[in-house]
Amino acid sequence: MRRLITRRLAALGLTLAVLSGCAGGTPTAGEEQALVDRATLSVQEILGDGNDKLNAQSLLRRARAAMICPRLFRAGFFFGGEGGGCVLLGRDAAGSWSSPAFYSIGSGSFGLQAGIQDAQVLMLIMNQRALNAVLDSQLKLGADASIAVATVGGSVSGATTAAVGGDIVAFARARGLFAGLTLEGSLLSARSEWNRAYYRQEVGPREIVVAMRVYNPGADPLRAALMRFGSPGGSAAAAAPAPADANPAGITPGQTLGSGPVQQSTLPPLR
Repeated sequence: MRRLITRRLAALGLTLAVLSGCAGGTPTAGEEQALVDRATLSVQEILGDGNDKLNAQSLLRRARAAMICPRLFRAGFFFGGEGGGCVLLGRDAAGSWSSPAFYSIGSGSFGLQAGIQDAQVLMLIMNQRALNAVLDSQLKLGADASIAVATVGGSVSGATTAAVGGDIVAFARARGLFAGLTLEGSLLSARSEWNRAYYRQEVGPREIVVAMRVYNPGADPLRAALMRFGSPGGSAAAAAPAPADANPAGITPGQTLGSGPVQQSTLPPLR
């Protein structure tokens, strides 16, 4: 009886510890890397799928930055609550991509077509003005008249036409299909605690994405995928292996929570 009581008390203590950790909103070890790995798979699936992928790849070659949201989930008819996690990477004048800064997207009237439960979203940030808007503060899409958001739904066919005048061009892919997407009212917010955990130091999105002051080799597959799909030749270049040294010049290596190639089998399935 005493042993049974002791075991139950230990189990109760473990449960309370887990719940208190979740309530605090602090990421557990590996969560950040898992999001980066999912973002890598999303880039490969969105930019490497379908006959119209070259339009998206053409836009990527001109983009100043890219935000990838590997899984946006819906609560009810519209997306709501936290929506999902995203990563933001910037590109310098030499064409090198930064390590990722972590963001969340949600709230407002973010929605997809009826019947779609979750989606992968890629937002291409086409100029410095739009990137500054994302970096400087919380950005509510559609609220800033100076930032035009072009959404591409149904397929990426005609993506170049849809993107004319667009500061941010968004693609959504749900269960293998490109979905109609509404970004109006969505709120993008930096996740400071995730940035701190991933780089083991206090660092802001601008330092990560623009100054490229920190580096995590765990994001090398993601950076390599963006570079390959955004280079002339697109998916043909993507078939080539990534270079052994993916660290761009001028970036100081930092600590990491994980590295190595992405294995799809190690990631939890979308539900």
